[in-house]
Order: sequence, then C-alpha cells, then structure tokens
Amino acid sequence: MDGLSSIQSTLNPRWCLAYDTIDRHDIDRLIEWLRTYPRLTKGAVTLDFESRWSRWLSRSYSAHCNSGSSANLLMYYALLVSGRLRNKKVIVPSVGWVTSIAPAIQFGFEPIMCEADPETFGLDLNHLEALLKQHQAQAVMLVHVLGVPHKMREMQVLKDRYGFILMEDACAAIGASYEGRKVGSFGDLASFSFYFGHQMSTVEGGMVSTDDKAFSDLLLMLRSHGWSKDLDPATHRDLVTRHLIDDFHSPFVFYEPGFNLRSTDLNAFIGIGQLEKLDWMTEQRRLNHARYLDRLREYFYVQQAPPGSQVASISVGLVADSREQRRRIVQSLVQHGIETRIFSAGNLGLHPFWTSRYGTASFPVADRIHHCGFFLPNHAGLTAEDIEAISQVVLEAA
Repeated sequence: MDGLSSIQSTLNPRWCLAYDTIDRHDIDRLIEWLRTYPRLTKGAVTLDFESRWSRWLSRSYSAHCNSGSSANLLMYYALLVSGRLRNKKVIVPSVGWVTSIAPAIQFGFEPIMCEADPETFGLDLNHLEALLKQHQAQAVMLVHVLGVPHKMREMQVLKDRYGFILMEDACAAIGASYEGRKVGSFGDLASFSFYFGHQMSTVEGGMVSTDDKAFSDLLLMLRSHGWSKDLDPATHRDLVTRHLIDDFHSPFVFYEPGFNLRSTDLNAFIGIGQLEKLDWMTEQRRLNHARYLDRLREYFYVQQAPPGSQVASISVGLVADSREQRRRIVQSLVQHGIETRIFSAGNLGLHPFWTSRYGTASFPVADRIHHCGFFLPNHAGLTAEDIEAISQVVLEAA
C-alpha cells in the first residue's frame, strides 16, 4: 500500500475524512423519544422507516438491515434462492468494496472480475460486454463508485441485450442521480449503507430496495431467520396453506435457511430523522465535489460523471501521476492535519481474498487507481474556504 499506513498521523486531524451526520439535534430528538420507553427492537418504527425510504427512492419495497454489507449479502442470497438463475456466474467490479464480492464467494457463485470504466470507475462497459459474451453470466454486480453515478442508459442496453439480473450497489452513492432518477432505482435489487461517514447514518445500518414483490418477500424472510412473520397476511397465508402448516406453529416455521440481519427501531428512528435532511446533506456534498474538481481536475486524473447526473460523493478521489507523487501528497496532507486514505480498496483483484482463489486480476485503469489513488475529505461540514485550503496543500505537494 505504498507505505501509506506507516505515515498516518497520530494527531487529531484538522479536517476529518468522514463527518458524523448524526448531530446534536438528532441526539436530543433520540433522547426525547427514549424517555417514552419505546420498543427498541425491530417493530413499527422500522416499518415506517422502510416506507419513507421507498417513497424517497421511488421504489416499491425496502428491507432495513444491520449494515450495507448485510444488504449485499441479502441481495446475493435472495438471487440464489429465487430460482431465476440459469447459472451461478456473476460479473463483479474490480473497484469497489470487498463486500460487493464476498457473498458471491461465500455462496458458491463463480465471480468474474471486470475492469473499471476510465471515466466513472464503475464497470467498464466494453469489458463487461466481452465477459457477457464469453461467460453468459446471469448476474452482474454494479457499484456506483464513491457516489459518482455510472452510465445507466448504456448499462440498460446491455441488460436488455443479454438478460442478466442487475444488483446495484449504491452503498456509497446515496442521493446521487442519473438523468433525474436516484441511483439505486435501476437494478433488480439495490443496496445502501448507513454507516458512519456516508451520506446519512443510522450508526450501523443498510437497506435493500426492489420493485419486485417476490424478491421483497425473500428479503424479508431471509433477513429474519427464514420465517414469514414479516410478510403481508395474504402471502403468509399462502405459504401456510401451500406447505400444510399447523396454525399453531405458523409464526415460527422457517421457509428458507435465513439469517438474523435485522436492525432495530432505535436505528430506524435515527434514520427517519436523517432522511428529513438527506437532500440538503447530499447537495452540500455535490457542491463540495464540484469545488474540488474546479480546483484540481486540471492536474489530476479524476472520475467523470455522465452528462445529466448528479454526484453525491462520500469522499473525493484523485489519482496521482505516480506512486511517488501520491506518497508526497499524502505525507503533506497528514502534516497539515488533513485526513486521507487510499482510493476505496483500489483494485480488489490484487487483494489476497481474490488472488488466493482466482489469481491476480490486473487491469490498466483499476491498477492505476490502486497504486496512485487517494481520498480527500467531503462532507456537509466543509466550507468553500476549507476546500480551497485542502486543495492548495495538494497542489503544493504535487
């Protein structure tokens, strides 16, 4: 990792990479609610949060879970047990996060890694089509890298042409949009993360959204042990009747080999408050992202959002000219109290979890991001003056 970990400052940074979106108002509101001695485990507040989220996203169904990683796990397993797969081949991104790929390995899929697009850093569309032709993969995992929307019009053309099921990882892209539609509203299934430092936070938490009722039913069962208690009454009765279940046992019959990936009403309560200010927070991220690019795009290789899209980045990613230049910039950032890190996880095809199973997956764009990419802070707490100061440090070091 080019020695980055060895030069991280032990001092508190002046400009943090991530910013807690749960503020004093959110905490005071939570304390007031807790004084009513509410139910804290999953209940009515979770259902309310799921409903509000679906309306905000313009999707039919959503299932709240305990993390974005669990959201990806649920997507993969719902797909696996849906009966819709002709094969277990899935095309996965080289640039993203490990839990965009890990469930494929855990559940016995055959993951096939795709190069990164030179503009958005999502799936390279030419390489994706070549892989689809070669492998006839039935599923594709797409990541909107760092809150920059991918080229969804072109992706839909490939989806129509090859008939794959699209899992859309929008964990780091909440509030970003493409041609007027929020990311996470395109895939057959879509995942979101409410982890600290993302566009909104429930401390820990995630969501899976879909317009497909059958997928939604599977998600609700798989999230909670495989039982039918969370399903609508008609669907629950249909399962009871179909499987000849004794009414006495019906609340505790397990129809699928599920998990316990539920979140709580406490997390959902925080999420409802976050959702009320989410559009404002993502707009600040968009403005900050644009300010960084106005200052730095002339000197660095940067992501390019498709025309008609709106970025909502959790951090701003830059790609240096070389490892040496990145090292100089990172050292200077740390010395000036500016928190940084490598660009996402770089190329996942160079990590041991992948290479020990499938060998090295090396690609020109993904490798350059891996060896030369780094992050700058972006959150609603930054001012235009902050961004100018951070950018100046970068330029002087470069």
